[in-house]
Amino acid sequence: MGKGDKKSKRGKIVNGSYGKKRPGKKKKKAANTASEEKSK
Repeated sequence: MGKGDKKSKRGKIVNGSYGKKRPGKKKKKAANTASEEKSK
């Protein structure tokens, strides 16, 4: 339940990892470029 707990949100932030408690951001730029190319 602290910085050392890899399963908690705070532990994920300190460890620099992602999971269910701390979902990673999806890359929007990659998705936008693919959709723009298809529309053109």
